[in-house]
Amino acid sequence: MIIALDADGGDYASREIVIGAAEAADEYGVDIVLVGKKAILDMLVRRHAKKQKVSIIDASQTIECSESPVHAVRSKPNSAIVIGTKLVKDGSASAFVSAGSTGAVLAAAFFFLGRIEGVERPALCSIIQINPEGPVLLIDVGANVDCRPNHLVQFGKLGTTFAQKFLYTESPKVGLLNNGEEEIKGNTLAKESYKALQNSNLNFIGNVEGQDILKRKADIVVTDGFTGNIVLKALEGFGDVFLNVLGLGRAFKVDEQLQGSALVRYVELTSMVKRTDYKEYGGACLLGVNGNIIVAHGRSQARAIKNAIHLAYHSVETKVVDAIKNSSYTAK
Repeated sequence: MIIALDADGGDYASREIVIGAAEAADEYGVDIVLVGKKAILDMLVRRHAKKQKVSIIDASQTIECSESPVHAVRSKPNSAIVIGTKLVKDGSASAFVSAGSTGAVLAAAFFFLGRIEGVERPALCSIIQINPEGPVLLIDVGANVDCRPNHLVQFGKLGTTFAQKFLYTESPKVGLLNNGEEEIKGNTLAKESYKALQNSNLNFIGNVEGQDILKRKADIVVTDGFTGNIVLKALEGFGDVFLNVLGLGRAFKVDEQLQGSALVRYVELTSMVKRTDYKEYGGACLLGVNGNIIVAHGRSQARAIKNAIHLAYHSVETKVVDAIKNSSYTAK
C-alpha cells in the first residue's frame, strides 16, 4: 500500500510531517510518498526517515490557505495538493493525506477524482472517540455549508456505509443534530430533513442534541457542514483547554503513591484526557469521491499525521470507496 502525503501543507510542515510519516511507515508497514519541496524533504528524510519506506515527489508550488481554493488548484498544477490527488486518480497511490488548505483539497478531489455516481454532495466525516464505549461519526464537518434535506439524507447514507465498514456496525443508528428532540424543533432545514430521513431506509432514531453526541445516543450524527464544523472545533477547543488545565504531559506521569481505586480513577482520567486530543483521530474522511482522501487538521504535528495515515490505511483496507460505489444513493 502506498499513501501519498502532502508535506507542504499545515502549520508544522515539513518537519513534523516527515516525522509522522516515518512513524506511520514503521508502525503500519506502508510506503509513504512525500509530496513537497524536494530539497527540504531530502534533508529531513535523511535526518528522520532514512530507514523507512519513504520516497519524495517534488512540488514546486504551494497553495496557501488564504487563496481561493478553485483558482489555486487550477493555477498551481505543481502543488502538493494537486499532485497528491492525481497520484490517487492514476492509481499510483491508494490514498492521499493533507493538512493543507481544506478548500483546495476538496476542490482537487472534485476536479480530478469526481463524485461517485449518485452522490450529489461528498461530505467530510469525522470520527469522535471521546466516549470509551465507542466512536461517533459526525458528518458533514465542513465540505458543504449550504445544504438541502436530500443532501443530509445522503450524508446519512454515506455515514452508514462508512460505519458498516469502519466500525463493523451492521445497522448503525442515525441521528439528526438539532436543538431539541421533538420533531417540530429546529430551523426549516432541520424540520424538512427530519421528514426526509424518516422516509428513508436508514436506521433513523430522530433528533439528537449537542450533549447527546458524546453520550453516543446515535452512531452517526448528521448535520450541514457549517454546523458540523463549529461542533467539531468546539470539541477540539475543549480538548485543548482540558489538556492545558491538567498540565499536558505531567498529567500522564503516574504517582507511585497512588493505590487501589485512586490509581484506577487516575488511569481513567488520563485515558479520557488522551481521547479529547484531536491528534488521536488524525483527520476526516472525504466520503463520496472516487478515491481515499483524508483531510488532516491544519495544526497537525507528528502524532496527528501518523494517525491520519492510519485512517487512510484503514479506509483502503476496508474498501470504503468500493462499498460506497456499491450502495444506492437515490431518494429512498
